[in-house]
Amino acid sequence: MSAKLYLIPCPIGENAPIEMLPISIKTTITNTNFFIVEHEKEARRFIKKVCPDKIQSKLKLFPLNKHSSVMEMVNYLDPCKLGENMGLISDAGCPAIADPGAIIVEKAHQLGIKVKPLVGPSAILMAMMSSGMNGQNFAFNGYVPINKNDRKKKVKDLESRSQKQNQSQIFIEAPYRNEKLFMDLIDWLSPETMLCIAYDITESDEYIKTYTISDWKKKRLKFHKKPAIFIIHKKDYR
Repeated sequence: MSAKLYLIPCPIGENAPIEMLPISIKTTITNTNFFIVEHEKEARRFIKKVCPDKIQSKLKLFPLNKHSSVMEMVNYLDPCKLGENMGLISDAGCPAIADPGAIIVEKAHQLGIKVKPLVGPSAILMAMMSSGMNGQNFAFNGYVPINKNDRKKKVKDLESRSQKQNQSQIFIEAPYRNEKLFMDLIDWLSPETMLCIAYDITESDEYIKTYTISDWKKKRLKFHKKPAIFIIHKKDYR
């Protein structure tokens, strides 16, 4: 099958796409009219920023988010089967990473459609790069539980795993619960455990800091509703 599914990253902040993305993304969007997107409004805004001359009425967008049903997604890749290239776009960052797009990528492989990832920003990797923690061995764990007891158990389990396996543990939270999670972490984690908090990555007010929990207890942090990445690592000094 000659048609490809392009995985198209978006900026993770409000910077102009031309400042963050390689020319290959503009070329791909220019030559593609079929897109699977997280939210149509955001996708159209992104496409217009990258290719202002592209005729919006020619775009065919298929929504892929928490409201999409399996039945809706069954035929999303039909244009590829008919020889048309398609693009997969998240609202921000890399498609299929902490993003529902993975289900489409899996389907593309099953159908024999070539998957072509394009270069772009990933907040998860950029935070890990900047944390000073173990870039040779790390794990992304998605969202931590909402229930307080479950959350505490998960956090303590991740701390234990980081020590036993020398593996940095990455996780995220809904932005409006950032500060509550921060307070939980400094209450529950060991004083010597390292914690990196990174938010608004690539923005003008970008914040990336790594301290021990004992040091974090001396600081105040205001990042309510800001997209954030949390990374912990407890070293084994035995």
